[in-house]
Parts: sequence; C-alpha cells; structure tokens
Amino acid sequence: MRWKEQLLALTPYQPGKSIEAVKKQYNLNNIVKLASNENPFGCSEQALTALQSNPTSLAIYPDGYATTLRETLAGFLQVDQEELIFGNGSDNLIQIISRALLHPNANTIMATPTFSQYKHNAVIEGAGCKEIPLVNGEHDLEEMFAAIDEQTNVIWLCSPNNPTGTYIPEKKLTAFLEKVPSDILVVLDEAYYEYVVADDYYDSVNLARRYENLIVLRTFSKIYGLAALRIGYGIANSAIIKALEPAREPFNVNSLGQLAASAAIKDQEFLKLCKEKNRQGLEQFYVFCGQYQLEYYPSQTNFILIDCKLDGDQVFQYLMERGYIVRSGKALGFPTAVRITVGSFEQNEGVLKVLGELLAGK
Repeated sequence: MRWKEQLLALTPYQPGKSIEAVKKQYNLNNIVKLASNENPFGCSEQALTALQSNPTSLAIYPDGYATTLRETLAGFLQVDQEELIFGNGSDNLIQIISRALLHPNANTIMATPTFSQYKHNAVIEGAGCKEIPLVNGEHDLEEMFAAIDEQTNVIWLCSPNNPTGTYIPEKKLTAFLEKVPSDILVVLDEAYYEYVVADDYYDSVNLARRYENLIVLRTFSKIYGLAALRIGYGIANSAIIKALEPAREPFNVNSLGQLAASAAIKDQEFLKLCKEKNRQGLEQFYVFCGQYQLEYYPSQTNFILIDCKLDGDQVFQYLMERGYIVRSGKALGFPTAVRITVGSFEQNEGVLKVLGELLAGK
C-alpha cells in the first residue's frame, strides 16, 4: 500500500480509559470517570423528552442541511442560517477546515500544549506546523503573529485552552485579529465557552461579524451533555461557510443529535445550573491545592490541570486503581500534572480524598 508517509509515524487519538474496561481490569464495582470533560449532570430533560417523544427512523438518512437545528440555533445566536456549519462534533469541523486549507505547501500556527487535533490533522494533510509555547499557560499571541509567513493558511486559538483552562482576554484577542492578514483563517475554538465567567472574555459572535477571516467553533459535547451524539458547529461569515461546505462529508450530523441539540438549546436554565455547580466544584479543587501547596491554572472550564510534582502516569494509575479515571498530564505536555474533570460535589470529594492519600504517602 502506498500510504501517506506522515500516517505511518502518526499515533491515533488515544481516548480515555472506558468505565467498563477499568471495572473489569481492577474488579471494581463503582468507577467515576473524570477524564474527558463530560458534564457530570448529564443533559437537559428537554433533550431526553425530545428523543423519547419523536421516533426517528434509523433507515432514513439525517437531514443533510440540519434544517430544524440550523433554524433554532440561528435564532438563538441571532445569526443568519448561512453563517453556520455543522459537524460530527467540533473535531469534525477541525478536520474539515484542515482538509480545505492545509496541504504540503502550506503551514499552520498553534500554541503548545493545546488541543492535539489541530496538529494531528495538519500532519495528515502534509502541512507544516509552527507550535508556539504557552507562557504561564496562556497563548503567546505576539510570537504566534511573528511566526506568520506567506505559506500560513490557518491559525488555531483554543480559548479557553485545553489542557490549561486559560483564556485569551478580549483586548489581546482583538489586537491580534487586527494584525492577522485577511487571507489567513483564524479558528477560535470555544468548546468550553459556556463555562467562562471572566469579565474580560469576548463576544465571539460579534467578532465573527467584525473579522471576515474568523470562524468560531463550539460544541454540544461539554456543558450541553450530548457528547454521545456528537454535535458541533461553526459560526463565520457566509463566504467562509460556503467555501468550507464542499469539504464536509454528506449527512455528517446524525438525526438523533440534531433532535436533541435543537431541544437542548431551549433549556438555558439547565446550562446556568451546570455552570454554577461547576464553579462550586472548582472551588473544592482550589481549596485542596492550597492545602497541599500544589500549583494549578485557574480554570475557565470544567476541568483543572494540577501539578502534583509526581509522575503524571503514576498519579493516573494510582487514582484509576481506586476507581477514579483522570487524564495524565504526560501526554498533554505537563509530565508531572493530571487533568481532572470537575464532577459533582461527591465525585470531587472522592477523587480529592484519594489524591490526598497519595500525596500524604499513605
């Protein structure tokens, strides 16, 4: 087979350990998964009701235009329907953008460490990758701008950033966008947008109207609690959307996901409650870190990256053997840290109790 050379050395995305696999391996009855930044409170009851009360034929292809979801979301965001594109999760939209703009004669700029799929898809397309190290966990926009050259086609900004939970303040972001050449697409990945509480966060929908080379990515997998149904969307001016659409595979958003997402949008009270509980949960982690003098990045997301001053894989293994699945920081660029999803009050108490036992040498 004449495989692309870059594929032969590329590691597939490594998902977190499954609950069933850990149960079986360690003979445990109860497992708490705090590794993939899912919503511990599930999804809106309205989404569940929509799925239960609207039988969908599994023999029929999904609506390729996502008509109902498009109309509902456009109304909620106050954008034109032609300013939206949908994906099988926002991962799919990253793939579509890479497919449309990246090739062996192009390069792309991103922070490091950041979400792995930016680089992953760029490598598949044979594009050059310019990775600019974070400074204190935050994007170094000056160095990212300095890295631009005539071959730069895409710049990725993850705000809030995964895995640090940090964000780009509005003034810094707009100053950066003002300078980026108009023929370079800037991708603003906002998977955790709904969790943000920072006063100087920006209105990305307005920014997408203001800057014609900006696309904003969001998802229903995080605070909406619909990760299993894989729904993501992008917001940009209609010219960007029109150019990207041919790179989107047909029927990429399933019927059940469209139905659930359309209902979930209408239940903003559920999101408000989840956001409040998430901030309360983060405080549990902040207090713990203070007690054990651990360094962490204040988070604008539903996860926290904690430097335990121990091998990240060792901490991951210790917690997993005791029923808590987290994410080792080793694969994320922070070898002595773990990234922990904020769970319910009880879940947070449990994982912190076990982590405290490890740190105390018990």
